[in-house]
Amino acid sequence: MVSLTIDGKAIQVPEGTTVLRAAEQAKIHIPTLCDHPELTPYGGCRLCLVEVEGIRTLQASCTLPVSNNMVVHTDTERVKAARRFVLTLIFSERNHFCPFCQVSGGDCELQNAAYAEGMTHWPLQPNWQPYEVDASHPYIIIDHNRCILCRRCVRACSDLIGNFTLGFEERGANSFLVADLGVPLGESSCVGCGSCLQVCPTGAIIDRGSAYHGKETQVEKHPTICLGCSVGCGIDVQTRDNKIVRIEGDWMAVINGGVICKEGRFIPMYDDRQRIHTPLVRRDGKLVAATWDQALEVVAKELRPLVGESSNGVAAAISTKLSAEELYQFKKLFADGFKTDVVTSLEEGNYTAATSKVRKELGKVFEGKLSALDTTDCVVTVDFDITRSHEVAGFFIKRRLPADTKLVIVDTENNPMEDLATAVLKSKGEFYVEMLQGLTAAIVKLGLGKAKASLDANSVLESAAQKTGLSAEAYLSAARIIAGAKQPVFIYGKKIAGASSEALKALIELAKVTGALTEKYSGLLSPKGKANSLAAAQYELDKPFAVNGHKAAYVVLGEDEPTQKLIQSLSKVPFLVVQASYSSQLTANAHVVLPTTIWSEKEGHFLTFDGTLQKAEKVINPAEGIRSNQSVFEDLGARLKLKLDEKGWKDELTAGLPVLAAQA
Repeated sequence: MVSLTIDGKAIQVPEGTTVLRAAEQAKIHIPTLCDHPELTPYGGCRLCLVEVEGIRTLQASCTLPVSNNMVVHTDTERVKAARRFVLTLIFSERNHFCPFCQVSGGDCELQNAAYAEGMTHWPLQPNWQPYEVDASHPYIIIDHNRCILCRRCVRACSDLIGNFTLGFEERGANSFLVADLGVPLGESSCVGCGSCLQVCPTGAIIDRGSAYHGKETQVEKHPTICLGCSVGCGIDVQTRDNKIVRIEGDWMAVINGGVICKEGRFIPMYDDRQRIHTPLVRRDGKLVAATWDQALEVVAKELRPLVGESSNGVAAAISTKLSAEELYQFKKLFADGFKTDVVTSLEEGNYTAATSKVRKELGKVFEGKLSALDTTDCVVTVDFDITRSHEVAGFFIKRRLPADTKLVIVDTENNPMEDLATAVLKSKGEFYVEMLQGLTAAIVKLGLGKAKASLDANSVLESAAQKTGLSAEAYLSAARIIAGAKQPVFIYGKKIAGASSEALKALIELAKVTGALTEKYSGLLSPKGKANSLAAAQYELDKPFAVNGHKAAYVVLGEDEPTQKLIQSLSKVPFLVVQASYSSQLTANAHVVLPTTIWSEKEGHFLTFDGTLQKAEKVINPAEGIRSNQSVFEDLGARLKLKLDEKGWKDELTAGLPVLAAQA
């Protein structure tokens, strides 16, 4: 520990801590503009200057490491004068019209810093040169008039996302924020995560859908989780007058550390689908509005004779984007109550069934943790495009590459990350089993295996090369990279998870040989499908949804958009009930439609793809006439005299998985 004094206060901090962070720990405020706790120190704005005894010049506290017996002063007249001068220069460089800025009035760090230093006017005349506003992006607007060249956005794009889209051209006061090589942001490599606008200290980068909808003092903040996929990112939902006005990443969230993608930040804000506000019942061939009592009575009347029927009763399916409590009550109603033979999820690609298969194969180890991507020295993606699915997991991988983390891609299709990969194995057909076995054989042949493998290395490698069209040297080269890693992580997609057991067995054997799978550690990650795919697997809602001779179908669609396959499979069902939040072709075909709440209007528990149990919080109230899925299940169960268990969801959810049971 290092001992120092800041403004007369003696403190101790770990070696390597900056003076700024030491002051924060001592609850001493030092103003900054370019600094951000989640970004690498930059030292560009010079607003955080402090006086250090024994050093002639003022020092930038954000980049100055502490030393023993250091004495720091943060509030001397010399320091204050320097801060005012720095702010004067910043205001003179661009056009900062605070009275008309959407972030003024408490949200602008530049304005707040000026008020804190007692500035009431511009000591120097502003530039008055007009700068362009880039509104080419569907979600983000860049107003160069308000940019202070702090480079927070550039560092967020590189440090947090690993995308390196943003940068600067020219030098000094003429520096200009650009995307790629000077193209409009909407035509650039921007992935639309919005991290740049979240760290921007002024109004230079804004969300076109949230600007002017409410300042920080006018909104309520609700920490919850994103349900866009199974990563389970922590988010802060900001509301005003029972409406969502902004979504930001939660810097305190353990899983994502504030990083979110467009699915979490923008997609919910731009959802313009038509909500269903009242129950609908088909009469004389048309769907007409009805009361809840009328609609549920129609459902109960039609389904009552089917209680106890199996193969010709009710076929029921539910979205895996719903909470564990909803999934559990759904199962209790239809599997235990109706005793029907088809009670499953709507998961496309059979991710839930594959999860059950992995669980049985791996036993107690099951799968690895997402956090392993932040420390691994080698990532092997097998049938997984990190730029299209579960993007935050992809960000974790991409931002590790500059730190010499190796990326090996095993795929049968073109992958956008190929140019950044250390090695690429791409077969001419669907030969995942052969490619995985070929890698295992190559490692064994090189004598680099960390566990025994029961195969003839030479013959397996030769066979894999012939079938996949890849050379033996390609396998050996990739094998050297993977086997040379201290902590390799394998992240695999649905063609492995949902394919034959041979593909999964081949992957497991490869992981064991490389040391990525032992009795105490797993470096296998399966991103799975929607927010609660793992919970659905735990509840054994993993059968194919096949309607064959059933007299009725009950689909809890939630917020999902129905696939054409689902719509066609239910087109001839004698009686179709759909619980949904939005209008769709499936609701248009239904005999009864029951409107239900969306993600922001309810609470519930979700399992991330690596087995972390989290709770989603309610952030706004639903409109009158819309009910939760659970209340619908309970009401229908009561009408049919079927008792539902409300408390057993957690026991069944954590059964068989020690890591989950520990969280319960």
